[in-house]
Amino acid sequence: MIKFMDGDFLLDTETARALYHGHAEKMPVIDYHCHLSPKEIYENKRFRNLAEVWLGSGDRCGDHYKWRALRARGYEEDSISGPDDDYKKYLQFVESMPYFAGNPIYHWSHLELRRFFGIEEIIKPENAEIIWKKANKALETLTAREMMYKCNVKVVCTTDDPADSLEWHAKMRADKTLKVKVLPAFRPDKALNAELSWFADWIERLSAVVKRPISSLEDLCGALAERIDYFDKMGCKLSDHALDEVHYAPATYERANEIFLKGLRGEVISPEEQDEYKGYLLIFLGREYAKRGWVQQYHIGALRNNSKSMLERIGPDTGFDAIGDEVYMKKLSALLGELDKDGEMPKTVLYNLNARDNYALTVLAGCFQKEGVKGRVQVGTAWWFLDQQDGMRQNMETLMQVGLIAQSVGMLTDSRSFLAYPRHEYYRRILCSVLGRLVESGQYPAEELPTLGKIVEDICYNNAKEYFGF
Repeated sequence: MIKFMDGDFLLDTETARALYHGHAEKMPVIDYHCHLSPKEIYENKRFRNLAEVWLGSGDRCGDHYKWRALRARGYEEDSISGPDDDYKKYLQFVESMPYFAGNPIYHWSHLELRRFFGIEEIIKPENAEIIWKKANKALETLTAREMMYKCNVKVVCTTDDPADSLEWHAKMRADKTLKVKVLPAFRPDKALNAELSWFADWIERLSAVVKRPISSLEDLCGALAERIDYFDKMGCKLSDHALDEVHYAPATYERANEIFLKGLRGEVISPEEQDEYKGYLLIFLGREYAKRGWVQQYHIGALRNNSKSMLERIGPDTGFDAIGDEVYMKKLSALLGELDKDGEMPKTVLYNLNARDNYALTVLAGCFQKEGVKGRVQVGTAWWFLDQQDGMRQNMETLMQVGLIAQSVGMLTDSRSFLAYPRHEYYRRILCSVLGRLVESGQYPAEELPTLGKIVEDICYNNAKEYFGF
């Protein structure tokens, strides 16, 4: 029997152990997509106790993975995401932990206690009090920044709306004590979602930021270009788009502007009109990114806000999203093809939320490579519900079979939690396991182990550093 989560956890061959301990383990972290608060990083937040940093602050902001598991246990919502007593929330999480067998939360949570607090105890009710006391003692000095330093984090990219002031990023740029480079990432979803009820209100907000009216699509494009310039000045290297469904159809400016005006008036916009308006704007934005050497990310396939009762009760982005099954390859191909035809496509990372799309998306990405650019279009690491052992292995195997895993930009947390960085370790251990099996099964020569070691180091850190231009 193998010891529980020992130093060789998930490293199931001698080659895997050599790759991890000799290469992956030492590499710094670039977390190029996350949802951490820039304000909390700048202010070097101190957490009141383990419950707050582990589960959330009690204001419906926290770790959705853990919340979903606790909901399956039947607990009251206020003791999961809401304002209930911190120790009560902590205790029910600890009491539930033995029932999370096979769930990545079981591994992540133990890694979090070990890497940040030096706590080796197994998470179970009998150890609840000692874990609580040890962690809270550590949190007297373990701040948000110190958590990043512990995991050797070099670069963090937050997720920022075009109308955001970036005031906290500006303060961090001037802060000589900060040992991590924290950069904004441009997330213009609200500019594209003209069909939603709050579109006109958001346009007003953007108008206030650029200090001029936005009454046409031309005005909107001008405002977005201005904000892209400002983000670029603040060190931004990439954008991010939540394409729950991929919308694209060719459209003239006149047609797209008509749809934009309908959105301002709060009129119903059909799926066909969404294809035209969003397609027009995605092409515009892609060209703007390419001018500045940015990378664009497309996160595809979320089915959001499935529980209407909980949406009404506690709002969106609280852990009630799921995996969509839309068919989108033809539209995505047409969108990328339009950007590619005149050489105006930026580097692009594609993420699928439905594992069904692994092969189709990876093969499509291979159609849009460019001389002199390594992995110009590539599929990102397994995302959201797929960033567990099976999902990551499938992602890696697909990249090896029909893509090029050696050019992958590796792991990201996509998390709101400062404790999420051990997920990079989890990914790296799985990566070394997958690559190690190639050698152990005679599919890759043992004498080429130094090359495989370099590939591991590149995927863990070097590729992202070069690709994004950090």
